[in-house]
Amino acid sequence: MIDIEDVMQKVKVSPKFQVVIPKDVNDALDLRPGQKMKIMVCDRRIELIPDRKPSDLRGFLRGVDIDFVREDDRL
Repeated sequence: MIDIEDVMQKVKVSPKFQVVIPKDVNDALDLRPGQKMKIMVCDRRIELIPDRKPSDLRGFLRGVDIDFVREDDRL
């Protein structure tokens, strides 16, 4: 699998304003047919963000270092 952060790929917009997500991008993001996406326009570019269920996020912080000194005004 490729590192999708290092590759920019071109896609073509169909007459119905549809695009096909390249297979390697699809595989890297584990997208599913019918999955909903959020779309944003940011600095004249389009960003597609996969809509994930909260349960998909379970465990993503596992291993994060929580041993640090908090400032006095923080809980």
